[in-house]
Parts: sequence; structure tokens; C-alpha cells
Amino acid sequence: MVALRLYPLAALLCLTALCYQPPRLRAQTALSPEVQSRIENVGACLTTPVVEKDDPQACQTLADRMVADHVPGVSVAVIHNGAIEWAMGFGVVRLGGAPVTAETLFQAGSISKPVAAMAALHLVEQGRLSLDSDVNQALTSWKIPPSAAAPGAVVTLRELLSHTAGLTVHGFPGYAASAPIPTLVQVLNGEKPANTDPIRLEAPPGVRWKYSGGGYTVMQQLLIDVSHQPFPALLHDTVLAPIGMTHSTYEQPLPEALRAKSATPYKRNGTPVEGGFHTYPEMAAAGLWTTPTDLARFAIEIQRSLRGDANHVLSAAMTKQMLTVVQQHYGLGLAIGDLLEKT
Repeated sequence: MVALRLYPLAALLCLTALCYQPPRLRAQTALSPEVQSRIENVGACLTTPVVEKDDPQACQTLADRMVADHVPGVSVAVIHNGAIEWAMGFGVVRLGGAPVTAETLFQAGSISKPVAAMAALHLVEQGRLSLDSDVNQALTSWKIPPSAAAPGAVVTLRELLSHTAGLTVHGFPGYAASAPIPTLVQVLNGEKPANTDPIRLEAPPGVRWKYSGGGYTVMQQLLIDVSHQPFPALLHDTVLAPIGMTHSTYEQPLPEALRAKSATPYKRNGTPVEGGFHTYPEMAAAGLWTTPTDLARFAIEIQRSLRGDANHVLSAAMTKQMLTVVQQHYGLGLAIGDLLEKT
């Protein structure tokens, strides 16, 4: 069995704030008593990662955990037996604001990467990209510059997707509402108004694993150059729409029409993020707005695509490549873990 690790999921589902309302379940029709019981269990007992025998603190209610962690709103979707069993919101989207629902939009952070990786692999299957060719041959708007740290290096798409390309820049802070937004090429070159360093080779490709949002930003430019489409449109057409992720978008900044349905970001200490939710021109690395329900659809698509019974984006063979470890338990866009089934 293969386990997909979407590490930033908790960050996606939660907001931090100073004030709280007790979590209330949003209405959902035709739920069986068994499902209702499971939902109530989620609200009644969240366990710690490691449970010690007779530890009275091992089980907290969702309401208590939200208060302790400064989280005013949470959205949850649960997959059971290969389908979304239930999805609903708890708390509010902002202090004094409307309730969180299953349709509330959250910034996905680094979960943007595996969804964007699927679009890249789709272009590979179309024959428009190669996993193992020099990406500089396909890049037209910008090239990975030569580097003394890796003389004569050739970077491939497989290396970009698996964080083994040897590129710099771990992640991106985004841009507050009042800040000027750089172009993607300015981000790649670290030119003002970009607020991050240039994305450059610091090690020979393929030698080591090192997490690099910079590598995914290079991949974003590669997809734009090859497809001749804006990145949000490409991702909508190749991944989001085919899977049915109808409440997701890579548009940056978030369109005004969608802002009323979005969650407001707060810091861990409960203070609002300066400038509100940030804009990310680094869309492949951090630009996805989505819901837990849509992310559940993404996970189900991968599971079914691997079996060959729902290949809306990738073939079973390409899905298997996506889930094949390159280095450090990382495949093409996803961290991969092996689970041994006990019989």
C-alpha cells in the first residue's frame, strides 16, 4: 500500500485568531447514524500524536484544541472506502465573520506543489515535455544560469519535481495586499520587487535531496513556456476541471468575486497577518486556493488513477511514476511512505 503525505494539510484546514466560537456542524443531508457518530467523535476527541496510557490530556475536544491553538475556523473532509464520506466546517472564517463551510476557500501553501506536478506530468504524457531532458531546451522566457557549483549541469523535470535539482530558495513569504507584485522572471532572478533570493544551482543535479520551492517556480515557467497559457488557466484545464475540483483556483491575487468565500489568515499567536492573505506569483509552489473537499477529490483521483479506473489526468503508468520514490521518500510532487498491511 502507498501512503500519500500532504504534510501542510493541517495548515490548510486551520486559521489562527484571538477569539472563538464553539464549533458547530454545518448541515449535511442523508447522513447515516454511523456517520453522524463518527463526526461527533471527531468533535469530541482529538488525540495527541503519541498517546500514553491513562494520560488525561491525550484526548481533547475539537473546541478545546481550537482555543488552545488559536484557531477560529476549521474545514474537514473525510475519505472512507474510496469516497468522500462527509465534509463540513467548524467555527468562523474570520473574527466576527460567517461560519466556515465545506465550500470555504483556504490558501493551500505547499499542497500547491503536487497538484501543479500533476499538470507537468500531463504535459509529459502529451509528448510536450520530457521527464529526463534538459529543461533549458524547453524554457524560452528564462534559462537556469550556469553555476560554478555545478559546471555544465543539466537539470531535468524529474529533478525539479522531486527536489533533487540542486536549486536554491526553500519557500516564499508572498506579498501583502499593498506590496508591488514581481513578475515570475523577477522572482527567478531575485530582482526587485521580489522579496526572495535568485533561484540558482547550488549543487550538482541529482546528487542530493533538498526541498526547493525555487525548483517548482522554474517548473512553473517551464509549463507556461511550453503550453503558451497563463498558469491558472493551464491548471484549470488540465487538472482542476477534469478532477472536479470546482472550488479551487491558482489565480493570484484571488479574484474579488471569490474573496467573500475565503478564510482570513492569522498568525499562530492570534494576530492577523499583515496585509491580509498574501499574493503568490510563485503559483506552482504556493499559489493554490482550495477546499478540503477538493483536496480529497485529488487524493481519490490518484488512488483510482493508479488502479486504472479513473484516469482523468494521468495514465496508470504515469501515476505509478508520480508515486515512485526518487530520493528521501519523495516522488514526483509527493512525499511517499510505505505502509505494511497487517493480515
